Amino acid sequence: QVQLVESGGGLVQAGGSLRLSCAASGRTSSGVVMGWFRQAPGKEREFVAAITWSTGVTTYADSVKGRFTISRDNAKNTVLLQMNSLKPDDTAAYYCAARYGSSRRTEKNDYDYWGQGTQVTVSS
Repeated sequence: QVQLVESGGGLVQAGGSLRLSCAASGRTSSGVVMGWFRQAPGKEREFVAAITWSTGVTTYADSVKGRFTISRDNAKNTVLLQMNSLKPDDTAAYYCAARYGSSRRTEKNDYDYWGQGTQVTVSS
């Protein structure tokens, strides 16, 4: 089992940057894929990025490619989401998620463990 706690959200102007953190505890040593999703009011939760913990290989949604970077810090058991060139459309609650396996799935139903979410608001 995996427990996840997000931090780092906040209010930022368009064009600015934020870094989200997801502290993971439990069985994360191998065979885990970590993902970030987001959900805006009135919209479905959507995939943002994923990383295979053991290899560091990543996958991104087209909407964030080139602006967001997902990474992991093995020593701190933490997954990071660096968000640059933020746009008002990036405003959402951001959720960290985890699944056992090697595939960096992009569907929310493929992830078994979720954090409580952290709010990101980008003003124009």
